[in-house]
Parts: sequence; structure tokens; C-alpha cells
Amino acid sequence: MKPILFKCIVSIELLTLLGIAAFAWLHSPAGASRLHSRARQEAVAPAASPDTEAGTSAPEKEFIKWVDFKVTSQAMNDAYQYDLKAHDTDTPIDWVSLLAVLGAKYGGDFKNYKSSDMSAIADKILNKESTLEQLTADMKYFHYYDEAYHAVLGGYVGEYRLEGSDEIHYGLKAFSPIAKGFPYNDYDDFGTSRSFGYRRQHLGHDMMGQIGTPVIAVESGYVECLGWNRYGGWRIGIRSFDKKRYYYYAHLRQNFPYNKKLKEGSTVTAGDVIGYMGHTGYSDTENVNNIDIIHLHFGIQLIFDESQKDGNGEIWISCYELARFLSQNRSETVKDESTKEWHRVQEMTDLAEEAYKKQQKKQARQEK
Repeated sequence: MKPILFKCIVSIELLTLLGIAAFAWLHSPAGASRLHSRARQEAVAPAASPDTEAGTSAPEKEFIKWVDFKVTSQAMNDAYQYDLKAHDTDTPIDWVSLLAVLGAKYGGDFKNYKSSDMSAIADKILNKESTLEQLTADMKYFHYYDEAYHAVLGGYVGEYRLEGSDEIHYGLKAFSPIAKGFPYNDYDDFGTSRSFGYRRQHLGHDMMGQIGTPVIAVESGYVECLGWNRYGGWRIGIRSFDKKRYYYYAHLRQNFPYNKKLKEGSTVTAGDVIGYMGHTGYSDTENVNNIDIIHLHFGIQLIFDESQKDGNGEIWISCYELARFLSQNRSETVKDESTKEWHRVQEMTDLAEEAYKKQQKKQARQEK
């Protein structure tokens, strides 16, 4: 019996060592890189549909399963300026597709981005030397980057009206999550370690500031969740009207976390005050300040299929460069001393929100 017992113990120890080695490799830069590379390959090149004859499984639904958003704020701004420049011409340029061309060229990594690379593409389109279709005909992964980047940036530039005018404007209609005139500091902290509850990666962007700083809706959408979460404290989740983006604003102010008019299902316009910065969270008990540093946790989840909304298929992206890009458009606010609420100074009508409300009314009439 002793030799058998000895062999069992040795086998268990070997399996344990193998498990530790595998865990270490998966969490090493090389292991993570290999997994990310595989995920990107699966995302840009979906597997061929399986045999669907009788007795076999149905084809797997194809949708993007991985996005590693590494576009710099400089590249975003350069592309946006080309979009504005070409908007009223007979050679319009979609700024997101322009970024997707470079995404395919760079393999998604913009760390060595050059403005000259973008101008070489944009100038050919503006000068009618080539079209986007011609320029991307031989780019194997252009369509992946085009769909992925539109999922990230699709609601940021478009048409809107300012209060008191019927004139339609075109441009950046998304806002920084921090109101104008309120100081904050931040750094690229996406993927850093967190340990409350369990060890995990930080899937958002922290913006440190002052208690009560007005938190702004980055994009127009509808409130999908509002309330307490043991990790995020008082938090708001807002879904874009195209349902591609889920914005997560967390650690809101104790006792006074939200705009009082908000509830689940409410629509918000980009630039609206939705809540106030605080440091709630890390507690099963509601309304507790258990976070040491006052800050807004700002996160963006991409959703290509509803199966990705919750669970292992979630796609969260780095927001640091996005926050830098959006800092050029900060919503100016004013305080109502009677209610202690902050409100935007310049009201805006987002044409995308207008279309969404019309669709909701039409759907409600059809259901009657």
C-alpha cells in the first residue's frame, strides 16, 4: 500500500506544480500576448460554419469577441479634423473608417502613429486619387477594425441642435465625463490589479477629483441600471441608443449620488449632469464610503451580441486615450442653490436621441 500511496502523493504534487506553472505563464506578458493574439485571430477570422446536416450542431453565431482599443488621442483628433474638413464636400471622410485603415496597417497598435500616415490616406481621398474601398481592397482585417472602431466611436460625431436654434450643427457631440472647470487627474490604469472580493483586473479608467464634481453623460442613451453595487458603490449604467456601448460610472457621492430625475429607462443627452463624484463602494452595505481616493470610475463595455452583456464574454476597453480626446469638449454646468443640483448651461438636442424617441413612440403604438 505504501508504494501506491507514495505514487498518489507524487502525482498530486506534479499536477499542482503544472497548474502553478500554467497559471504563471497565463499571467506573464508572453502568455497574455499569446492569448490576446489568439483572441484577435478568432475575432477577425470567425471559424467556418460547422456541418449543419441532420444530427449535427447549428452554426455558431458570428460576432466580434475581442477588441483591444489602442488608438491614441492624437490619431483620433487628426481623423476627426479630416472628417470635419471633408463633411460638406463631395468627398466626405468617415473619421472612424480612417482610423480603421491605420488599425489594419498597424495591427491595431498606434504606439508609433505618425500624422503623415493618416494624411497620406486622407489626401488621396480628398484629391479623388482613390476611394476608401480601393485603398482597403487588399487589407485582410480592415472590416474587423472598421466594425470594432465604429462600436467604440460610432456615436461621438454627428448632427445636433443647440437650444434656441433650428440650425443643425455637425461635429463632436460626445463629452468628457468630468464637467468643465472641475479639476481632475488621471493616468493609464487599465488592467492594473484589484483585490477587493477577488483578485481581478481594473476594467475601467479612474479620474481623481473632488467630492461632488458633476459627472457628465459622455454619449446620449438610456439608463440601463442605477443603484448600489458592492464593488462600484452608487453607480449608473447607460446604454447607447445603438446598444453597442455600455457606459459605467461608479463610486458616486454618498447620500447624493445622482441627478434626482434619473431612473432606470430614463433617456439622457450627451453633456447632461447624471451624478456626482464620490468614493462609495467596496461594501455589501449601501451608501458606504470604503474607497480611499475620491474618484470617478469610468468604463466602457462593447456589446456586439447580447450574450456578451454579462459573464465571461464581456469586452471592456481602455478609456484613457478616449478621455484625453474628449477633454476638448467639457460640459459647462451651473448649480441650482435651491436644490443643490448642477445642470448644463447649454442645452443640446441630439438628433440620434430624437430618432430613438420617435422609434419608441412608434413601437408603443404598434403594441397597443
